[in-house]
Amino acid sequence: MFDKLSEVEKRYEVLCEKLSDPNIVNDPVEYKNVAKEYKNLEGVVAKYKEYKAAMAEYEEAAELLEGGGLDPEFKAMAVEQLEESKKNSEIFAEELKILLLPKDPNDDKNVVIEIRGAAGGDEAALFAGSLYRMYSMYAETKGWKSEILSESPTELGGFKEVSFLIEGDGAYSKLKFESGVHRVQRVPDTEASGRIHTSTVTVAVLPEVEEVEFEINPADLQIDTYRSGGAGGQHVNKTESAIRITHLPTNTVVECQDERSQYKNKERAMKILRSRLYERAQREQTEKIANERKLQVGAGDRSERIRTYNFPQGRVTDHRIGLTLYKIDAIMNGALDEVVDALRSFDTAEKLKGEQE
Repeated sequence: MFDKLSEVEKRYEVLCEKLSDPNIVNDPVEYKNVAKEYKNLEGVVAKYKEYKAAMAEYEEAAELLEGGGLDPEFKAMAVEQLEESKKNSEIFAEELKILLLPKDPNDDKNVVIEIRGAAGGDEAALFAGSLYRMYSMYAETKGWKSEILSESPTELGGFKEVSFLIEGDGAYSKLKFESGVHRVQRVPDTEASGRIHTSTVTVAVLPEVEEVEFEINPADLQIDTYRSGGAGGQHVNKTESAIRITHLPTNTVVECQDERSQYKNKERAMKILRSRLYERAQREQTEKIANERKLQVGAGDRSERIRTYNFPQGRVTDHRIGLTLYKIDAIMNGALDEVVDALRSFDTAEKLKGEQE
């Protein structure tokens, strides 16, 4: 580990010099790449310096004690320094193990979240709306921006499906474990007898990808235009602004009709399509590598039931890690940190186990 850390430190110093090189400063693409790598190494190098400082203090105290001849007060100070620096160096070493774990290349990306009502009809659509609100409020607490890309609202105020973009530093790293089936147990407003209904909603979290990162062959696309449905007055009857894009090799279909501009609808549909195809390609690559460790908190399978929201009991349970919180109102209002942090900690612990095996 320490040989690797020494190499990381040397690389960091090289990048530091590059950032002041006029040739690189004047090349926006190269400068962006260097700055990104520099930022990724910064935390590791800072922690490594803390570790080396703690070890230097430990060795200094050990030498003093080994030499002997210290007066009682000075000896007590040396013993205290020895113990404290030993403890700190052990803590920093464990933190460095975590920092050196292979990083998910998508962690810094924005996310496209797709929510669809599954089993439960109108109640599932209403809960899809509740989850959209939950993620939007969570994004707000983080200072992130959210924007609806495509939606199919229902008359009761929910969504048959909704796709939206969340833009923010590390959004994917925090939300990637939300993919899967979310189950809700509650008494619907329309239920006169007070019976608890169970409904399900599927959530897919996709890293947003730029065109330069993932190219789509235009020849593989079938693009259709049609008139928008739903509310919109005369505009609906006059303009074919809605867009349907079909990726023929995979038969992936994306529709977008939320904007009056055909260009904007096409741009949004392409954003969703690119994210879906990128995620599909990544999933296929992972499946081909038979011995690659799959995430223990879930591989993002949309058919996997990951969480239950039980309103009568005020309970939220994440089935993957056995976490139960009796804070359903706070969670539905965007207080997701406790759930997110628990999932990320569990995943880190599993990765560390895998490294040690």
